[in-house]
Amino acid sequence: MGEPGPGFIRRGLWFAIGLFFTGLGLIGVVVPLLPTVLFLILAAGAFARSSPRLEAWILDHPRFGHHVRDWRERGAIAPRGKLFAMGGMAGGYTVFWLSARPEPWLAAAVALTLCLIAAWILSRPS
Repeated sequence: MGEPGPGFIRRGLWFAIGLFFTGLGLIGVVVPLLPTVLFLILAAGAFARSSPRLEAWILDHPRFGHHVRDWRERGAIAPRGKLFAMGGMAGGYTVFWLSARPEPWLAAAVALTLCLIAAWILSRPS
């Protein structure tokens, strides 16, 4: 019996990444503002390369599976998810602006970046 090949190691790394993102997603179920579905989308992608059984578990999950499938099939984000994303970005920018007191150019650059991200999120199908 020889050493494990690069495919074995690669699958192991993808599996570990999948477990990491699944863990973050599960934490997000109970921690406000932590994006559960985003982490499960990333976990499903990692499991697609390492564990079809765990990928299927995420895709078939009764509460979150349809969000992951909607993203895969149509790049869709649910209206509630869009609302939370917009609120999170607005809240995050407010905290940044009040706590860091950034220079005007930095405040504008961050605001522009967040506006571009918000426009992209809002352009996704629901």
